[in-house]
Amino acid sequence: MRHSERAKAPTRRSGGTEATEAGEAVLPPAGDKAAQLLALRPHFRRELETKLQRAGYAREEIAEVLDKLVRLRLLDDGALASAFVETVARRKGWGRMRVAQELARRGAPEAAAQAALAGLSADADLEGAREAALRWRRTRGGSADALARHLSRRGFASSAIFKV
Repeated sequence: MRHSERAKAPTRRSGGTEATEAGEAVLPPAGDKAAQLLALRPHFRRELETKLQRAGYAREEIAEVLDKLVRLRLLDDGALASAFVETVARRKGWGRMRVAQELARRGAPEAAAQAALAGLSADADLEGAREAALRWRRTRGGSADALARHLSRRGFASSAIFKV
C-alpha cells in the first residue's frame, strides 16, 4: 500500500509511528524511515531494503525510496564497502577473510566488496597479523598455538599466521 493510500487523519504515537482515530498503527513514509536508519549509521542497499521490509513497507515503495537515495548519492554501496574495509582491516585488525565475511553478512554487493578488498595490499594480511600478534602478546601472552587460534578467528590467512 502506498503512503498516500494509508488511513486518513493520523495522530502521532511515540516511536515514530502514527495512529488513526480507530487506533490502527500507520507507518511513516518509507523515505522518513530510511533517513532515520541512515542517520544512525551507513547501510548497504540490501541491508536497508531488508530493514524496511521487516518494518512492513511495500516492495514498490521501498524500491522507489532506495533508487532516490542512490540518485541523491546518500546510498553508495561501493563507497561504503571501501570505508568499511579501511575501518575494520586497519583499525580493528581484522584479516581479509573476516572482512569479506562481514561485508557479505551486511549485504554488500559482490562487485563492491571485491573492489574494496582489492584496495588492500598483498602484504596487508601479513602486516595486520603481525600487529594483531603484538597487541595480543602485550595483553595475554601465551603459546604459539593460542596466538594462531586468535589470528585465525580474526580472519587472517594461514600463510600470514605461519609467518608470524
